[in-house]
Amino acid sequence: MTSKNGKTWEVYIVRTRSGKLYTGITTDLERRFQEHARTKRGAKFFRVSRPEAIAFKETAPNRSEATRREMEIKRMSRAEKLRLIEERQRTVGSDAASG
Repeated sequence: MTSKNGKTWEVYIVRTRSGKLYTGITTDLERRFQEHARTKRGAKFFRVSRPEAIAFKETAPNRSEATRREMEIKRMSRAEKLRLIEERQRTVGSDAASG
């Protein structure tokens, strides 16, 4: 989904090597993941726990909605976040199997 200014916003969860979960938003998920992994532009969170993989992503229509959803996810318990990740993986897996 693209906003008025042509940017697609994504809400994402990154799993670290130690198993921690980090939630954020961006208009370029691959670039942002590389920033987290390799540069000082990444979140301070990753200076202690190195990022391993993008565990979850969903598109938002604009920055405002992406921020709202990010805060919603951040308020979830770890178990709720893991269920969200699992449900998304099941949905994506079933979409790929039917296509």
